[in-house]
Amino acid sequence: MSQTGEVSRPHGVHDDDLAAEFTAIRPRLLGVAYGLLGSVEEAEDVVQDAWLRLGRSAAPEVRDVTAWLVVTVSRLALDVLRSARVRREEYVGPWLPEPVVDGADGADPADRVTLEESMSMAMLVVLESLSPAERAAFVLHEVFGLSFDEVSRAVGRTPAACRQLAARARRHVSARAPRFPVSGAEHRRVVDAFARACRSGDIAALLAVLDPDVVLRSDGGGVVRAARRPIVGAARVTRYIAGIQRFGDYRFAPTTVNGWAGLLRLRGDKLAGVYGLTVSAGRITEIDAVMNPEKLRRIR
Repeated sequence: MSQTGEVSRPHGVHDDDLAAEFTAIRPRLLGVAYGLLGSVEEAEDVVQDAWLRLGRSAAPEVRDVTAWLVVTVSRLALDVLRSARVRREEYVGPWLPEPVVDGADGADPADRVTLEESMSMAMLVVLESLSPAERAAFVLHEVFGLSFDEVSRAVGRTPAACRQLAARARRHVSARAPRFPVSGAEHRRVVDAFARACRSGDIAALLAVLDPDVVLRSDGGGVVRAARRPIVGAARVTRYIAGIQRFGDYRFAPTTVNGWAGLLRLRGDKLAGVYGLTVSAGRITEIDAVMNPEKLRRIR
């Protein structure tokens, strides 16, 4: 994309209809790439690379531009994911995906990621535990509805093999999914109760809103102070949060993180973190706190 928000047409492409079609589907392409990578910046690079490849050599022969772009974006994202796994294994502390905060990035509509409802922070954390091929098969088929023939072209395996990959991934995801999913309104109610308890320093109220086996993951990336390992259990998580509030002078503001109610953690007017929260049976079961400044640059 150019600085003015217009699509940079690849060399050799003079078809305004092609550029318009790409602009229209770009948010979905970003959603596919983000689902595979967990990084908006990397997703944008992959989508732009696919567009340039379409213009350089493929455009005259492509009958279904949308299908071609989805498969090409998936292939490119899978390549990036494979190379990124080593970097993420060496990451300081837990690696969490870059959060998508609705309405807080100031982006042009064509630059926004179209997120499927299932692409919550918690889901992306689970997807990190899959192999790249399993993740691709699951995201493309289960989330974005591609046929196994299309998945096969993206992953480079037979449709039957992709079906098996998706089945293994589905079992893994189901085993870690909340046992009692909640509505958006109930999710917001619990998140608001959590924010109130943090603001008031009410330890009893905070314990009441946390599941006994709650898990808190904090991603500082070695740049800012954060827990190097997940914190497990309501009592431990409460002590950790109480310590942050007591010594950091932070406040929470409501927002939407990856399609669900979440929180911005602010120190004065400066963004210090984004909290994605998972709710089940009226309590918070997971807290994913992204505090690495590199992952917050896009959020205003």
